[in-house]
Amino acid sequence: MDDDGGRDGDDRRRARGDWRRWAPWVVIAAFAASGAVHLVHPRTFTRMVPGFLPAKTALVYVSGVAELGCAAALIRRERWAGVVAAALLLVIWPANLQAAIDAQGGSDIARKIELWVRLPLQIPLIWCALQSRAAPRRPG
Repeated sequence: MDDDGGRDGDDRRRARGDWRRWAPWVVIAAFAASGAVHLVHPRTFTRMVPGFLPAKTALVYVSGVAELGCAAALIRRERWAGVVAAALLLVIWPANLQAAIDAQGGSDIARKIELWVRLPLQIPLIWCALQSRAAPRRPG
């Protein structure tokens, strides 16, 4: 590797640019699948809504529509979509934490692990959402 960041630096920048171009698609896939489940089978998520929040089913529907809207906006490379998707991931984090805490009373070890692993996975999802700002918007 040369000190001036020559060819090796160019290769690293190109690889990083390729990943940043595709990173929003990770969030698009996750939000499209999850958003659809929110609308088709809301009961999957109502038990995750923290107890102090009212109208749990309505909140599940709203978050499902928000996820689908963010996915569509990320596909269109709307300037605001990455920030809104990242904010949505932060807003739903307490529900994921609540689900992980509630699962501790059960006997399903796999479910407990799945729910606790989900929490730190939101960090790379937030990063992936924010990469949509780095990619140029398609003309048209």
